[in-house]
Amino acid sequence: MPVFETSQLIRTDMITCWNFFSDPANLSGITPPDMNFTVRFPEPLPLMHQGLIIRYKVSPLLKIPVNWVTEITHVRKYKYFVDIQIKGPFRRWHHQHLFREVPQGIEMQDIVSFELPFGKFGEMAALWLVNKRVQHIFNYRRAIIEQRFGKE
Repeated sequence: MPVFETSQLIRTDMITCWNFFSDPANLSGITPPDMNFTVRFPEPLPLMHQGLIIRYKVSPLLKIPVNWVTEITHVRKYKYFVDIQIKGPFRRWHHQHLFREVPQGIEMQDIVSFELPFGKFGEMAALWLVNKRVQHIFNYRRAIIEQRFGKE
């Protein structure tokens, strides 16, 4: 299963960082506009908690809209949270968001494990197209976070 990892230094305190990333209402602002990301349910969005299910409409590839449903499966305040895909374009999607205080601010690490449908064909697509797209999403997020909190 492909794994994508990235980390970013966020120049803020833990409470501010956690409050920003644990608020599902901020998801659309850190997602590239070309993905046409919209939250469908629940409305209004509650604060993140274990068991929270969120439904989105998103166009991850080739501008094709898909329904995506995720669940927050684990939360340890100021440490980490995990979301998994229940329904969507992936066979499996497991995203860990890890937070750690460092002298310069907060180090946020993302570890995304995913598997595409279609067996070997899906694996080949993941190696090229999907990995490139996931990198684009996190590059965009990095730029937005730097605008909001300052450069690393």
